[in-house]
Amino acid sequence: MIVRRFATRQTLAQAASAHAAAAIRRAVVSHGRARIVVATGASQFEFLEDLTTNQVVDWTRVTLFHLDEYVGLPVEHPASFRKYILDRVIRKTPLQDYLLLDGEGDVREVCRRAGSALNSAPVDVAFVGIGENGHLAFNDPPADFTTDEPYIVVQLDDACRRQQVGEGWFASMSEVPRSAISMSIRQILKSREIICVVPDQRKAAPVKAALEGPITPDVPASALREHENVTLYLDSASAALLQPEA
Repeated sequence: MIVRRFATRQTLAQAASAHAAAAIRRAVVSHGRARIVVATGASQFEFLEDLTTNQVVDWTRVTLFHLDEYVGLPVEHPASFRKYILDRVIRKTPLQDYLLLDGEGDVREVCRRAGSALNSAPVDVAFVGIGENGHLAFNDPPADFTTDEPYIVVQLDDACRRQQVGEGWFASMSEVPRSAISMSIRQILKSREIICVVPDQRKAAPVKAALEGPITPDVPASALREHENVTLYLDSASAALLQPEA
């Protein structure tokens, strides 16, 4: 794993988006298209803004999947990850080839169809973050490190649900769904490359646990250390608890 530290969220976002754009361009040159996975959440705001406005990407040659979605939440809800992707990526670019997870449908069938489409060819690059409880996608601790299913239905723990309230997506815990569709840990690790964007002080403890503690389902993001091509982007706040750079 390569760990890159930056002074601010904005400089982090600019560096990560330049890296992401280069990874997409390499895939397009190599095999005609780039297949990407996009994370959502407040931590990705600046990164996706820079990627869709300041970087050179042929979005007509990109196929997009996303990591997760709440079960039962309408696409019009401000917290819907489908809405997030539509507003922050799809409607801002010429991208036309995408598969969004419909949490209002038959979730088992949604998982099956999305998994089949996802595994029809390798994912070139996945953009991910790390949750306040160390989650990766919506794989809360203790995460399932063994399932080979591409997408699974998971139960959200209280720490994860509190994070969603804290970020302003919901007014109270009672409004946050208790279950979600999530890309599995093993499926994320099948991506050829992973770019992990993690700003903010509230992520400092899970970042430290993921990097310096054991690889364990109790810290789902620690699984990233088992992948051979991961770059972790931190700002000074999220890196605050790490050992000093050599």
